[in-house]
Amino acid sequence: MALNEKPAAGAPEDGMEDGPEDGALALGGTLESFGDSAETRALLGRLRTVLGDRSAREGVLERFRVIMDHYQEQPHLLDPHLEWMLNLLLDIVQDKTCPADLVHLAFKFLYIITKVRGYKTFLRLFPHEVADVQPVLDLITDQNPKDHETWETRYMLLLWLSMTCLIPFDFSRLDGNLVTEPEQTQKSVMDRILEIAQSYLVVSDKARDAAAVLVSKFVTRPDVKQKKMAGFLDWSLCTLARSSFQTIEGVIAMDGTLQALAQIFKHGKREDCLPYAAPVLQCLDGCKLPDSSQTLLRKLGVKLVQRLGLTFLKPRVAKWRYQRGCRSLVANLQLCTPIWREPRIQLEMPDNEEDYEVPEEVESVIEQLLVGLKDKDTIVRWSAAKGIGRMAGRLPHELADDVVASVLDCFSALVIVTVFDRNVNCRRAASAAFQENVGRQGAFPHGLDILTTADYFAVGNRSNCFLVISTFIAGFPEYTRPMIDHLVTMKVNHWDRVIRELSAKALYNLAQLAPEYSATHVLPCLLSMTQSPDLHTRHGAVLACAEVALSLHTLEEREDRPSGSYLDTRAVWGLKQIHQQLYDRQLYRGLGGELMRQAVCVLIEKLSLCRIPFGGDAVIEGWQWLINDTLRNLHLTSSHSRQQIKEAAVSALAALCSEFCTQEPGQAGPAGLGGLVWQCLAELQSPEEMTRCGFSLALGALPGPLLKGVLRQVLTGLGAVTQISPEDVSFAESRRDALKAISRVCQTVGVSAEGTPDEVVCRANVPQIYCTLLGCLGDYTTDSRGDVGAWVREAAMTTLMDVTLLLGREQPELIEAPICEWVMCCLAQQASEKIDRYRAHATHVFLTLLHAAGPAGPIVPHVPHRGDLEKLFPRSEVASVNWNAPAQAFPRITRLLALPSFRYHVLLGLVVSVGGLTESTVRHSTQSLFAHVRGIQEDPRALEDFGGTLLRVFEDNLLNDRVSVPLLKTLDQMLANGCFAILTTEDDHPFCVRLLALCKEEIRKSKDVQKLRSSVAVFCEMVQFPGGVRKKVLLQLLLLLCHPFPVVRKTTASQLYEMVLTYSDAVDADVLDEVVAVLGGTAWDAELPLVRSQRNRLCDLLGVPRPQLVPKPAAC
Repeated sequence: MALNEKPAAGAPEDGMEDGPEDGALALGGTLESFGDSAETRALLGRLRTVLGDRSAREGVLERFRVIMDHYQEQPHLLDPHLEWMLNLLLDIVQDKTCPADLVHLAFKFLYIITKVRGYKTFLRLFPHEVADVQPVLDLITDQNPKDHETWETRYMLLLWLSMTCLIPFDFSRLDGNLVTEPEQTQKSVMDRILEIAQSYLVVSDKARDAAAVLVSKFVTRPDVKQKKMAGFLDWSLCTLARSSFQTIEGVIAMDGTLQALAQIFKHGKREDCLPYAAPVLQCLDGCKLPDSSQTLLRKLGVKLVQRLGLTFLKPRVAKWRYQRGCRSLVANLQLCTPIWREPRIQLEMPDNEEDYEVPEEVESVIEQLLVGLKDKDTIVRWSAAKGIGRMAGRLPHELADDVVASVLDCFSALVIVTVFDRNVNCRRAASAAFQENVGRQGAFPHGLDILTTADYFAVGNRSNCFLVISTFIAGFPEYTRPMIDHLVTMKVNHWDRVIRELSAKALYNLAQLAPEYSATHVLPCLLSMTQSPDLHTRHGAVLACAEVALSLHTLEEREDRPSGSYLDTRAVWGLKQIHQQLYDRQLYRGLGGELMRQAVCVLIEKLSLCRIPFGGDAVIEGWQWLINDTLRNLHLTSSHSRQQIKEAAVSALAALCSEFCTQEPGQAGPAGLGGLVWQCLAELQSPEEMTRCGFSLALGALPGPLLKGVLRQVLTGLGAVTQISPEDVSFAESRRDALKAISRVCQTVGVSAEGTPDEVVCRANVPQIYCTLLGCLGDYTTDSRGDVGAWVREAAMTTLMDVTLLLGREQPELIEAPICEWVMCCLAQQASEKIDRYRAHATHVFLTLLHAAGPAGPIVPHVPHRGDLEKLFPRSEVASVNWNAPAQAFPRITRLLALPSFRYHVLLGLVVSVGGLTESTVRHSTQSLFAHVRGIQEDPRALEDFGGTLLRVFEDNLLNDRVSVPLLKTLDQMLANGCFAILTTEDDHPFCVRLLALCKEEIRKSKDVQKLRSSVAVFCEMVQFPGGVRKKVLLQLLLLLCHPFPVVRKTTASQLYEMVLTYSDAVDADVLDEVVAVLGGTAWDAELPLVRSQRNRLCDLLGVPRPQLVPKPAAC
């Protein structure tokens, strides 16, 4: 049996002797009696008959186990029936004629009963007279300890033997004449029992637990303790000393020995055990069980420690635990009323018992129990808590107060778990436990204030716990240092990266609450941890150093203290050395190097913000090298951490340049920053996408002084990154980051209408900026990741908003009418497309620019149809609409179709949504489009304008499958729903003629099955247009009936069949039946020669010229 095997639920097994046996009664019963008595009796009576049939034997055993399991939570119901069940089974066991297999089967049944009812109750019924000792001893001697099939037999026999040890006669009387032959002596009963017990304490099955019970009953007998107790304890201590919890054999041996010792010191008399308590405690200290990973060993160690502690102390109950009250209810109630009464003089009686000397070993016991209270496993903590309670009950008043104070210190740990534990369930459990103790004890500092802030729901958010709640609790002086110490010792080196980062940020807040302590103790400790060989410790320590340093500097500024009040020269020197020490040890390489690069970049940023005068120091060059090398080699980092490293490096560069490019004129700046811009521009042409990303963002993060004089080159370089070339089609991330950089650069340099393009955003470079941004709105690149162009479009929309608002606030005359119209129309197109997130973002930008206003009114001039737009999208309605929801977005966006300036672009985006794949998007966009078209049905001119715009979208996007395929689907639905029915009254209407030409051009030489099938549907719906165009449409359909792809032929035939039945006027009535018969009766996926003959027959019937095969040109 494995060490971690647990007894069945509800069974008060061996390891649970400290709890009540009938605890299941408190759970509330569902049964009233043992209702399976008759069936159980029948099962036990069949054991002899089913022995030979293995299947029947196993069936009886399993049925008995199921019956017993019903009473796991109410085992007391078995009590009236235990005796007859025991007698039936012992009849088999004591019958010497029974085969061994039947005896083992009986013991299996006995074990099941014991498991359910508990051995303490069931074992009392076993016969335990003098006559039973020898038979039971012989039975256990005959067993094979290595037989894994019969461990229940050995388990029950050992328990039975432990009951026989309760006989009041000296075991020596059972030995008789031990000498049988000359020079041959039999072992005494006492020796045999002890030998058996010792042998079974080191087995790997459950018999080990029974052997511990046997030892406790046997060794503590009056006759045995005098002769065998010392020897057994020596054997036990030797076993513990030579065993190791690092091996399986050692764990098993230690488990059995610890169980036996714990049972002996529990059941033995104090005066018998006291001489051996100190050596046992010393041996237990040497075992170092708290370091073991085996929960059960730690629990047994704590259990044995508390038993030793109780042995050292007198078995008494301290008087201070009780305060005698009145036995009268009336008198007790009167004590609660504020009635003045004559004070009583209470004479203090000396308590001699309080003055006895407490052994020095008790201190060690208490210390180990307090350590056990902090164990990670509940069963260990629970055992330690019981030990603390029992020990405190025997201690004098003063010493008990010290113990209680130490226990109360653990509640600081409880508060720490509430805010700093990684697991949300642990945080909530700790919060509930703290609340319970505050409610019951009421003696915890600021308990109610803490509970109000750190309640069950508040601690559910981990960031809120680390950054908000912890700051509030640490504001109470009793908790400040313990919380800081916990972060430094336990969380900064945590295995979870997120915990380390949150811990560093939490130290930023807490350091300001104890600045002296943080400067003199915390920061030096963290600096030493930065050189740790452990990666997690090193990474967390560097982050924490950065946050603590910035926190102390911020506090200096807030309190108007001189620089260096907290960060002294030694601390600054230590912070400066971190990078060089890591570089010298080559810790920036490999997988761990990713974490260290990110951490040191954070350190560079925070130290730059501290404004420490590093000008001219070589450390600046080292920092700049790290940033550049990190950005240059981003493609070598793992994908999951790449973004965070990139952001950290860019932020570090921004802070570094901002600090050391704005120094006083007399200070020497770092020499390496002069050519930084040109270095970044050169890296923009790197063949690695991530390198372009990093240096694009780096350019965007540079301060204004570095951009002066080179703005034209910076904008040109970033604009070049946004262009798509055959070599970098998939570089969507670099294009996105370049757009972000353009936005930051423009905001950094500012706007001046008549300024020079090398220094500010001005009249000369505004068109170039808008051309770059608007061009990126056409990026629809797709790869294995999906529509990666959407990242670019989103960044372009954001940058358009930032730049336009910047110009509108500073120099609105730079926003010309064509540019403004172009911007708003492109945004309207994006607002009507199919991806919810980007459609909502486009709408946000569109409405922000529409409603942006200053003291003098709107700041964005020349918005087309501004009055109509403000009516369609009133400011009061904007916030209440969920633009991510197609049901709310499309009905509003399609209103723009009524405005001529927006119609083309909205329709361009709308057809992609109508012809898309997402059900909700298709449904709501289609409904909105149809609603608009129905609204203009009575206005032929408006309908023709709408149709012309739709065809212009088709013409502009010929062979652009992203638009043309969904557009064909959109046309199919519109024609099928009669959206252009008013145009069918005119022969050869220009709309139909032009549509046919565009469809023919779109599918010419196409091998795209989806496109061909969509075009077939459009052709079938175009049959409703009268005139010569109908014959041309039929010709296209008949040509597709002989397409090389069978699936296209079958689709064409099927839809053509439905068309001739739907539009009966398209086919003469006298040939309709024959046309239907040919279409329905031909296998259109057959060989082309067979299909072609049928197709030609249809041509004759429909009056369409037969297509002629064009011979292929002869090869030269």
